Amino acid sequence: MSVFDRYLSLWVALCIVAGVLLGNLLPGVFRTIAGWEYASVNLVVAVLIWAMVYPMMVAVDFASLRHIHKRPKGLVITIVINWLIKPFTMAALGVLFFQVVFADLIEPADAQQYIAGLILLGAAPCTAMVFIWSQLTRGDANYTLVQVSLNDVIMIFAFAPIVAFLLGVTDIDVPWETLLLSVGLYVVIPLAAGAATRAVLVGRASNGAGGEMQVARFTAAVKPFSILGLLATVVLLFGFQGHVIVEDPLLIALIAVPLLIQSYGIFVLAYAAAWAWRVPHNVAAPCALIGTSNFFELAVAVAIGLFGLNSGAALVTVVGVLVEVPVMLSLVAFANRTRSHFPAAADEMPEYLVAGTEPEN
Repeated sequence: MSVFDRYLSLWVALCIVAGVLLGNLLPGVFRTIAGWEYASVNLVVAVLIWAMVYPMMVAVDFASLRHIHKRPKGLVITIVINWLIKPFTMAALGVLFFQVVFADLIEPADAQQYIAGLILLGAAPCTAMVFIWSQLTRGDANYTLVQVSLNDVIMIFAFAPIVAFLLGVTDIDVPWETLLLSVGLYVVIPLAAGAATRAVLVGRASNGAGGEMQVARFTAAVKPFSILGLLATVVLLFGFQGHVIVEDPLLIALIAVPLLIQSYGIFVLAYAAAWAWRVPHNVAAPCALIGTSNFFELAVAVAIGLFGLNSGAALVTVVGVLVEVPVMLSLVAFANRTRSHFPAAADEMPEYLVAGTEPEN
């Protein structure tokens, strides 16, 4: 992880401050930008989201799905946590905190928006940053690639129905057309573009290793655009929300509470399941971290499309970015400290143990 990546939370925090200041100093500029939209999609934010998502999608290799039968335990834990548990616990925490615990501090209409933002984050498990968390925990790179590829395929079909169901349960109107449009714009199209780019890059190489090298070079070259897109989006979102934050600075802290509980709770659940099932650490760590982390780029884009740039839902998704990086780094450190409590994978064992022979004296 580069120094810039390691301190992403700091850059996001600085962009939040810049967005709040600019939003209060230049409200007319932000109102103009907010008006540049078509079919509930803000054109400026759409370009920034694509800049964020596309480089990550190039790294996804759907050909890796042919290895899906290998190490199935980690994949089972990932699928169950990501799609059968995480979205529902996030929605439940949203209702608990914004309709019960914080009921005296937040207006009911605003509470509904914050719950919607939490639902969008909970239903969008990590796609790209998990590669970094896996690397930091010395996770199995091949397993992580299979995991992400399968996760993206499921997301195409499961994200919209789960979000629609949970929004309906919490009595929030679901504009189906906008939701499906958002999934198409921010999942299907970037995935297709990333797959096409990857095919071209690999096709230019004379062998498989050369193709992967071409992909790595390309993603490294376009990664700065991804980070700049994220930071510019943060400035815009907090610029649109600047007056709200100045009037109620406690709001960010309140939003962070259920996000923190969800993140640590999901990690504990997945990590404990992997430990109980005797999953090797280089698979256990990534399978726990992918559920803990969020595909916040998608959540931000869908929140804007469904509820608008000035919505509380959009604000929650951006606070999720601020919370996520320090939380994930703390969990990476914990995973590394507890490595010895998990069985080692075959490729981590001494050669004589793998072969079943005694070492030579």
